[in-house]
Amino acid sequence: MDVTDASMTSKNSGAGAKGRYISVARRIRLAREVVEDDAPSPPLGKMLRELGHFLEPARRLVRNVEVSRAAHPRMVMLLPGFGAHPLRMRYMARHLERAGHTVKRWGQGFNMGFAPERFEMLEERLIDLHERGQGKVFLVGWSLGGIFARELAKRHPDKVAKVITMGSPFSGSPRANNAWRAYQMVTGHRVDHPPIDTDPAEKPPVPTVALFSPNDGIVAVESAAGAEGERDRAVALSCTHMGFTYSGEAIRTVLRELETL
Repeated sequence: MDVTDASMTSKNSGAGAKGRYISVARRIRLAREVVEDDAPSPPLGKMLRELGHFLEPARRLVRNVEVSRAAHPRMVMLLPGFGAHPLRMRYMARHLERAGHTVKRWGQGFNMGFAPERFEMLEERLIDLHERGQGKVFLVGWSLGGIFARELAKRHPDKVAKVITMGSPFSGSPRANNAWRAYQMVTGHRVDHPPIDTDPAEKPPVPTVALFSPNDGIVAVESAAGAEGERDRAVALSCTHMGFTYSGEAIRTVLRELETL
């Protein structure tokens, strides 16, 4: 390597380090952003109840979720929430499979927010499942995964039979939750300006059911329940936000929704 090459390498390295610094600084600013928003998030008391999630392994030792054989076996794709891995929804998946449904992961690993290339891969996943299953796919999305599911159904209504969201913040202010600052820090973009063209509140042209809970410590009730015209039905549960993926109530509700269109 001559002096010129070494100089260029040094400059490129310096530019890369500066770019990374700017990126980190921007993410910190986004996480600390001050906004005037009249959409309240769930109070601290409800949020603290989410810590009960850590007792879930012990609860499963004594919990018995009764599952009946499905009259209409479906092809189901489960979409995890922000920052969650598909394994977080495996407990629900096992019960849906016990009922006779075919359950598939979303194929994206951890859900780290909206990104054009990530969503394109998700669309390819849906198309592949539709072709292999020889029928429309039922989408069950938890939290942010539900917003992904709604957007998939808008773009591919011919491949989606029904969308079931669980504690998904699709209605009203995108800041009516306790996760928006973390989302902005991780993704590097504002929660109300995702890098794809979408209107979360716009109803998909397929049957759409919103499961919500007044005990949700992450997403506000109004945001997850939606308004008239933004979904076909809203169903109230009593679980926490984390509980949407493992409570017997949530599992039974999803099983009922898979039976109908």
